[in-house]
Amino acid sequence: MSGYQNLSLFDIALSAALIVVNGALSVALRLDLERKLAWAAVRTVVQLLLIGYVLGWVFEFDRWYVVLPLMAVMTLIAGFSASNRGRRTYAGQRADSIASIWASSWLVGAFGLFVVIRIHPWYEPQYAIPILGMILGNTLTGVSLGIERMTEELTAGRGAVEMSLALGATRWEAAQGPARQAVRAGMIPTLNQMAVVGLVSLPGMMTGQVLAGQSPLQAVRYQIVIMFLIAASSALGTVGAVVLTYRRLFSPEHRFIGGKLVERKK
Repeated sequence: MSGYQNLSLFDIALSAALIVVNGALSVALRLDLERKLAWAAVRTVVQLLLIGYVLGWVFEFDRWYVVLPLMAVMTLIAGFSASNRGRRTYAGQRADSIASIWASSWLVGAFGLFVVIRIHPWYEPQYAIPILGMILGNTLTGVSLGIERMTEELTAGRGAVEMSLALGATRWEAAQGPARQAVRAGMIPTLNQMAVVGLVSLPGMMTGQVLAGQSPLQAVRYQIVIMFLIAASSALGTVGAVVLTYRRLFSPEHRFIGGKLVERKK
């Protein structure tokens, strides 16, 4: 098997030319996306180069009191990002996003690292940081979609919700329909990914291991574990976010506090 092929800055520049094609299509079709494409491309390069240097230093230093803070920062950024999506928001949404993502991703990540992969030492950055990063990225999507669908369903069906409460329904009986729709919405991306993995798409971790010279079967085993960890964390995070949203918008006296929902400022 041939060795790992390193990429030069010129190779990266060649791939960046594809973004120019996207920009040209945006101009030709009057999509007004060229500035967003350029900014997204710049952010991609800067952020990945930055994390590359940071991870190089962390891998070399290899201490738990360096690895854990970095993982905490990654989790906070994921929580902040999830709370900034959606058309509507409410007081406390950011805290709900961070709490649901933190609890689900760290719980599932710990299970994967300590029980399944069994790394030693437990803070081995080569495993802990990439695995948590993959879990966070997918859990973030589930949480943001869950909260967005919950707030939209409650807004669109406010009349039905308040009528149910007026007729004697409990707050959960009135909210369970929107809550189920929200959980489904949050889990759909992961379910779709699992349905086509290996047939249509080759996931990043598996591709990276194969490119690095790992046995394809070993790479597949790791990817199966990662997919199951992602599915579990996305489900737990989405359910947690929806439950926290429900508790924010319904009082213990079984009243719907629709006034908390406000349209996000553009």
